Amino acid sequence: MITRSLFPGRRIRVAALVACALVLLTGAATAATITIANMDGAGEGFNDPTPAAPVGGNPGTTKGAQRLYVFQHAANIWGSLLPSNVTVVVSAKFDPLSCTATSGVLGSAGPVTVSRDFAGAPFANTYYHAALANKLAGSDLVPGTADINATFNSDLGSPTCLPVGWYFGVDGNEGGQIELLPVVLHELGHGLGFSTTTNGQTGVQLSGRPSVYDRFIFDNTSALHWSQMSDAQRAASGINCQRLVWDGPVVAARAPLFLGPKPLLHVSSPAGVVADYDVGLASFGPALGSGGLSGQVVLVNDGVGNVTNGCEALINGGAVAGKVAFIDRGTCGFTVKVKDAQNAGAIAAIIADSLPGCPPAGMGGADPTITIPSVRITQADGALLRANIAAGLNVTLIVDPTKLAGADALGHVEVYTPNPYQGGSSVSHWDVSAEPSLLMEPAITNGLSSNVDLTAAMYADIGWFIGSVGVGPTSAPTPQLGISFPNPAASTASIGFSLVRDEVVDLSIYDLNGRLVNRLLSGMTSAGGHTVQWDASDAAGRRVAPGVYLYRLRTPSFNESRHLAVVR
Repeated sequence: MITRSLFPGRRIRVAALVACALVLLTGAATAATITIANMDGAGEGFNDPTPAAPVGGNPGTTKGAQRLYVFQHAANIWGSLLPSNVTVVVSAKFDPLSCTATSGVLGSAGPVTVSRDFAGAPFANTYYHAALANKLAGSDLVPGTADINATFNSDLGSPTCLPVGWYFGVDGNEGGQIELLPVVLHELGHGLGFSTTTNGQTGVQLSGRPSVYDRFIFDNTSALHWSQMSDAQRAASGINCQRLVWDGPVVAARAPLFLGPKPLLHVSSPAGVVADYDVGLASFGPALGSGGLSGQVVLVNDGVGNVTNGCEALINGGAVAGKVAFIDRGTCGFTVKVKDAQNAGAIAAIIADSLPGCPPAGMGGADPTITIPSVRITQADGALLRANIAAGLNVTLIVDPTKLAGADALGHVEVYTPNPYQGGSSVSHWDVSAEPSLLMEPAITNGLSSNVDLTAAMYADIGWFIGSVGVGPTSAPTPQLGISFPNPAASTASIGFSLVRDEVVDLSIYDLNGRLVNRLLSGMTSAGGHTVQWDASDAAGRRVAPGVYLYRLRTPSFNESRHLAVVR
């Protein structure tokens, strides 16, 4: 057995502008105990004595106590899901991390050691993170050493570091703050096995050997796993945008439970560019529908400076009216561009990035007066489509129910490989094209809660449940999500569900693009039957537009969605 010290420091970021259906019964293995080792000094971090009122189910009365409560709460969630006879020790502290007033590193975590060729290792010559290696070996392979190192940003909430600050409640009601719980779950997720020991930028493996993670990431271009590639091939794969996927069987089987239909820009003419193009979605305006919205594309002209960026009232409104507006990114916000196109009579808008990059990101902002859909495409796709506008570019903005958002054509979930490479984020996260957002994406979004979604399925692929019995959706009683009534609903709908045990629950409403509309319930909920009322409003209390929505019940052991129609 070989053990190596390691702390890769996978990071999760956030911009200020801005549980899984795997049910387990353990036999010889028991639910894991995960403990937090407080590495902060007196008066700082977990020991900060600043008085604080209990909030959102967190009973702590000091800032430090509330931080520690959230950490242990996250540890308990993971511990309840993962079977191991060996205690997992997390060495944790709060320190200043890279940060500005608009963006920053929230946390960094990874395994302290990795081991290979120990008794019980499923793959020979393969590195496993310490907690997983200990579980598989049935003993602590490096006694007296922590298994995971975790460092979180102590400056958050200061004027120069994301002044919105941390939210220490565990009920999901973070408002404009940054919820600590999903960030801790995310970082512990890396330490428990959701990361590679290979340098994703250079392709160089630790001691020339793969991690178990490398055996399940597959490049659709080369048709090779990372464990089969040369260093140069891995380096190229690390920036092969949306072509690196996870092909483990458990994740593939459970992906349809967590991923929604894929939003696309379908080009129907001219012949040379007919294809489906990936898009980023807007946080404003109506959702795309499965029926699609079709039209001819017209390049906007606002007559000022860069005339195609749509930052001023359009002077070619006659050409844009009734068409799909093509707009270049730059100078002003997304909502300004789309609203200018809407005012000119456009039925939809396409915004093309001004800088290289992949995949296409979403579009932030809010404007309740925007009534047309809009999408964002990459600079490369934008250049290609712009060159064909004069030839008669016709498109359909659509959500394709036959494809999963964030997965390839075979249903394999995409791994994050943007170009250019992003240190600390690339390769060891799910791709940002996943909708709804997943816990192990590289940035926190408002739609996340204490649900571990596909992460537990990924852990099943790499061996966490080997030696346990009853891995599968029928191996134990599960929660049940009832049918809403009435459906369709003109005003208020009742949503029923039942739990077989006390669990952390998230019951939320989403649109058909997977965007969070309203969170109805989040936090620890008792076993038994429950009914929650939805008054057809969004999180701001505004009545939602008529249409079809999803209501989704998620716990650490369950995920299910149903449709609910809202009518006038």
